Amino acid sequence: MKETESKAAAKAFAEYWKDKGYEKGESAQFWIDLLEHVLGIENARDYITFEKQAKIDTSNGFIDAVIPATKVLIEQKGSDKDLRKPIKQSDGSLLSPFQQAKRYIVDLPLSEHPKWVITCNFQEFLIYDMEKPNGEPEQILLKDLPKEYYRLQFLVEEKSELLDREEELSMEAGRIVGDLYEALLKQYKNPESEDTLKSLNKLCVRLVFCLYAEDAGIFGERLKFHNYIKGLALKDVRRGLIDLFRVLDMNEAQREEYDPYMDEELASFPYVNGGLFADENIEIPHFTQEIVDLLLRNASEDFDWSDISPTIFGAVFESTLNPETRRSGGMHYTSLENIHKVIDELFLDDLQAEFAAIKTKKQLRAFHDKLANIKIFDPACGSGNFLTESYLSLRRIENELLKRQLGIKIQFGELVNPIKISIANFYGIEINDFA
Repeated sequence: MKETESKAAAKAFAEYWKDKGYEKGESAQFWIDLLEHVLGIENARDYITFEKQAKIDTSNGFIDAVIPATKVLIEQKGSDKDLRKPIKQSDGSLLSPFQQAKRYIVDLPLSEHPKWVITCNFQEFLIYDMEKPNGEPEQILLKDLPKEYYRLQFLVEEKSELLDREEELSMEAGRIVGDLYEALLKQYKNPESEDTLKSLNKLCVRLVFCLYAEDAGIFGERLKFHNYIKGLALKDVRRGLIDLFRVLDMNEAQREEYDPYMDEELASFPYVNGGLFADENIEIPHFTQEIVDLLLRNASEDFDWSDISPTIFGAVFESTLNPETRRSGGMHYTSLENIHKVIDELFLDDLQAEFAAIKTKKQLRAFHDKLANIKIFDPACGSGNFLTESYLSLRRIENELLKRQLGIKIQFGELVNPIKISIANFYGIEINDFA
């Protein structure tokens, strides 16, 4: 299926199933519809097996569904069930859907052990990679399927990974940045000088931040940066960027002192802390129509920066703008899978197991304090892939902890920010300053 067809099919599927969810009567049709209409499998009834008999200790049980070709086991629940909470079993035990699935796996022949376990309640998919059985599951919501359907490709492609699409998008982002870099470099008076290259790198970082910010909602509305540049005459683009960068580095009080009559469009951009826009001495050349078109069309209209992988994009970006790797044609990064081969055994598996064993609120509070005091150090961090993924992984655990402490709906406006894990606890050393 073409991408446009898949998106349309996923949208229709999500719309049809949004108000449905009867476990016994609708499960089979739900999965057949998904496989046939969204993922393009013909005769899905021959591809997926429902109610596969399996032993639980000495009793007979039935696995809701398995997909043998891609080693997927599915534990299906009704739409009224919380996939992360224990459910009372026929033998009186309390097990989450994932724990139920793992009980079936024990008595399956080794050749039938799943690579993936999915728990689903029609409105939410939780996807567990059995290479990391104690890891946090990937979550896909039915309502998000029109833009995230590709994350289910592993159901039908034996070698597919959940992050294939994110990696592809990050590489495409790297190519876009590379095109901007080459076009801008031609406009500098001394393109070979070290100062020029440093200025160009900083300019590219700032442009990418603005592109990401307008897609991720940081600027308040989509295409805000795009529309600001589009509204400038070609001869004014350079000056418009200098003004914008200066304003982005000012809080409200500083803006009032700097210019109480500041242009309304400029003033509508939010303050960006962290010093990204602090250096006013970077060299910015004049923009050609080619550069503006690259920025407005390729980099803004035709690409969604909020979809790229934060874990690998830093390395892609570094490789794109690092003169050494550009000369050698090198583009390298550590995949998410390989990062987890290190950090899971180093600390994540133990933390997940400890969290799963917690019974009381007092233990939860103590564990939360423990998470908040963990410090992560990478002595050769490159662009920070390991630090980024370590931070995200610990925050996922913290989010689950907060759900148990405070309930599913956390109203941040009504209480002190409950998040304790801080990026200030993540350290790295790298001899390449641009990385």
